[in-house]
Amino acid sequence: MPIEIKELHIKINVDEKTAAATTASSADEAKIMRAVSESVEQAVNIQQRKKER
Repeated sequence: MPIEIKELHIKINVDEKTAAATTASSADEAKIMRAVSESVEQAVNIQQRKKER
């Protein structure tokens, strides 16, 4: 039996860091944003495949 996801809640905690750590945190933020965008793309692809059926 297929499972339908009607809502998806994503919760993240962001800690603000000092100016000295912003260069390292910006790289980490870029990785996090890339991971989030890939997850969203995968969820959209799954929904589109389900609609095609």
